[in-house]
Amino acid sequence: MHHRLCPSARDATGRLIVATAPDAMRGGLPELSYAYGCETVARPCSEDEVNRLIERVSSAMVREVDMTAVDGTDDDTTDLRELANQPPVVRYVNLLVRDAYDAQASDIHLEASREGLTVRFRLDGVLTVVPEPPASMVKAVVSRLKLLAELDVAEHRRPQDGRVRVRMEDACEMDLRISTVPTMFGESVVVRLLDHGGQPATLEELGFDAGQLTEMDRICRRPHGLVLVTGPTGSGKTTTLHAALRRRDLRSEKVVTVEDPVEYQLPGIAQVPVQRKAGVTFGSALRSILRQDPDVVMVGEMRDPETAQMAVQAAMTGHLVFSTLHTNDALGAIPRLIDLDVPDYLIGATLEAVLAQRLVRRTCTECQVEYTPPSQHVALISGRPAGQPRFFRGAGCPKCRGTGYRGRIALFELLRVDEEIREAIAAAASRRSLRALFEDNGAATLRADGWAKVQRGLTTVEEVLRVAQ
Repeated sequence: MHHRLCPSARDATGRLIVATAPDAMRGGLPELSYAYGCETVARPCSEDEVNRLIERVSSAMVREVDMTAVDGTDDDTTDLRELANQPPVVRYVNLLVRDAYDAQASDIHLEASREGLTVRFRLDGVLTVVPEPPASMVKAVVSRLKLLAELDVAEHRRPQDGRVRVRMEDACEMDLRISTVPTMFGESVVVRLLDHGGQPATLEELGFDAGQLTEMDRICRRPHGLVLVTGPTGSGKTTTLHAALRRRDLRSEKVVTVEDPVEYQLPGIAQVPVQRKAGVTFGSALRSILRQDPDVVMVGEMRDPETAQMAVQAAMTGHLVFSTLHTNDALGAIPRLIDLDVPDYLIGATLEAVLAQRLVRRTCTECQVEYTPPSQHVALISGRPAGQPRFFRGAGCPKCRGTGYRGRIALFELLRVDEEIREAIAAAASRRSLRALFEDNGAATLRADGWAKVQRGLTTVEEVLRVAQ
């Protein structure tokens, strides 16, 4: 677009031929190479020829896609709304969402810059550049997304959040969570894609080894207590919790969750969405849920003292409570609970286990090749490995969009709270003492679990260091 570059064809070797105008910004060639997953070759062309190619690609990009909003609005039309409802804009946004869905992206990121709008998909946790809309459509595209989520299209000075459910051409329904933030050159918009009919993975599919799986199965079947999953945003905590809930007998037990948002719809489980405008928060919902005599409760996140204290009290009174915290490792959950005004003795009495996790990209099996990583990187995650381990990575192919990775797998650090650790927590033992007890139990750290998965060819040394340094 503004780079004056346009993909035109592929040669016999699969390289992308890029038409370049005389005033082209050739710095965009590496971005095209990354986006298309192949080598690019510049082909000098006249200004008119490049313009014709861009028009042809743009017309193809805005072809009709059968995707309609399930919940729409019929507010009075304004200038911005008229702009957002223009057919080319509607078709571009529909196609953008469709392409993100087909690529199995978790988010769409649209960021305003001096030159226009940068568009990227988050694929397997990493942002990947995709073609941006024409400069003339930038404001209209942002307004269209805000209109879908029933946000104020005339408000550009404050953040806004909304949601919309859409139906794709194959009758698949998706929830789009749309967030806008004002920036220097316009608005930054993030669209999170949630498959409305998607089913969570099982514990077996998440990447637990045999020993961890046995421990998790035992923990999930406990009659009462507190089980926590920790990690940063986007590390798969909710997916793990839903997989744990499926270990329960949903026909004979009352299982209730409170979530923000409800990402998976599970049969046999009462799921309560957080609605802050209506006064439904984690704390208030949990207080009401406990009056319904549940056997198992899942709290999407403990972020305030009220929620944390009520969750611990529920664990004390015969309920099994699952929840999440944002901490760097499993042991970090203990000081975090203390920060949330939960007394040491209650933590020691109720905490059953803490699972810390990170997501790493899987090595693409279609283009997997053997390689030798830098020895200093290997030493960081393994110390001095015995023997001569073999390492594999993806060379890049169309299936993995040239990245060498396809899909994700989790690294785990499981802290099983035994009587010795309970006494140490209740006695306000130092983190160093708790770490010594944790290691004495033979539990694997995040990095050790990553090393085991590297040796099995599931991921690479670089990926483990990226998330577990």
